[in-house]
Amino acid sequence: MIAYRDAAPGDGKALAAMARASFTETFGHLYPPADLNAFLDEAFGPEGLPAQIGHPDFTIRLAVADAAIIGYAKIGPVGFPGEWPDDAIELYQLYVASSHLGAGIGPALMDWAIAAARVRGASELILSVYVDNHRAKAFYARYGFVDVGRYDFPVGATIDEDRIMRLSL
Repeated sequence: MIAYRDAAPGDGKALAAMARASFTETFGHLYPPADLNAFLDEAFGPEGLPAQIGHPDFTIRLAVADAAIIGYAKIGPVGFPGEWPDDAIELYQLYVASSHLGAGIGPALMDWAIAAARVRGASELILSVYVDNHRAKAFYARYGFVDVGRYDFPVGATIDEDRIMRLSL
């Protein structure tokens, strides 16, 4: 059975391990090891994702099965450069363990993210997605997200093209 709950400070280590594994499995082959490791340490090291649990600017929702974190979504203030409405919210990550793809976790976490953004009074939900992640782009498009531009996403010294997508709420 899959349960959903907000992340708690004690989840930091397990959440970071799940996020590192998911990112590496999906994208690790694209980067030199030094770039990949630099990104993983910054994004999911102690000062990254675990430090955001309980931070007032961020909310992290977990999908848990058999006491293991198998997915999560994180929302917070928009961090992209550019002009965004003051009340816009960013969906920073929506990760699902590959072993649980197709189990409805992605849709459940997306439904939560949209509802949580609306509760916060957001007019838009913004995200970025790797240009060649066609599965994710199609998933977001099904929810009504539209491509609004390019974002240069750094992974160590490697710069990837991401697409910024926006959903009007």
